[in-house]
Amino acid sequence: MKFNKREKPFLIAEIGINHNGSIEIAKELIDLAKKYEFDAVKFQKRDPKVVVPEKQKNIVRTTPWGEMTYFNYKKKIEFGYKEYKQIDNYCKKLKIKWFASPWDINSSNFLKKFKLKYNKIASAMITNIELLENIAKQRKTTFISTGMSEMEDVAKAVKIFKKNKCKFILMHCVSAYPCVEKDLNLRMIKTLKEKFKCEVGYSGHENTVSPTFAAWFLGANYIERHITLDRTMWGTDQLSSIEPQGLIKLVKGIRELEIALGSGEKIVTKAEEQIRKKLRGI
Repeated sequence: MKFNKREKPFLIAEIGINHNGSIEIAKELIDLAKKYEFDAVKFQKRDPKVVVPEKQKNIVRTTPWGEMTYFNYKKKIEFGYKEYKQIDNYCKKLKIKWFASPWDINSSNFLKKFKLKYNKIASAMITNIELLENIAKQRKTTFISTGMSEMEDVAKAVKIFKKNKCKFILMHCVSAYPCVEKDLNLRMIKTLKEKFKCEVGYSGHENTVSPTFAAWFLGANYIERHITLDRTMWGTDQLSSIEPQGLIKLVKGIRELEIALGSGEKIVTKAEEQIRKKLRGI
């Protein structure tokens, strides 16, 4: 039986909210993703009026922009149409895809203003049935992160997307920021693939790169990793993101593994032919 050669993984650079509300930083992160051969960049879109709980809205916190309520902080770092139009144009210029994970119906409808190829269900939203229905009805290829979920939650999400005939990829994910290696449970990649008979990816939040290689080897054809310019920057996701020096190792390691896996057919290489002649005389 011939070994089915694995295609190279689809690499997603999760920018999320690591731009801290700055379109300039967002563009630098897009540049970074393009430089290291990622296929797409991903953002997060929220309507703070909807997603920020009432009891948290007026909590005052210290930020790089001074003291402000949590609600005002979330508004400050949220991009609107003007910024996303710039992102859309910039990604077209660089020939890299972009999409975002909406955290509410308003944000999902907002993203329809752009001709995006992909959608994303954040782990926190996998139990939001109304949002899942809204996104599945769009029938765009959707990445579904499975962090913080029971298998029953995943099954319900899959049922919705199958009902709406919307293509989906389940992303194995552990929602800890950063996630320690002992909790990564990478064998879930095979479990998800076998149980749901679908394509599977990996959305990692660890601050190392080697588990990503293992994830791809285990069958994750889609890889999503948070990226940052500097992990010491302000923001809740910075510590679970990869800096430029880590991206070098990540992409180099994946490309080397692609080559090393080979075809699975037993052959004598040209290098072996010379050694065979020397050692066997043939």
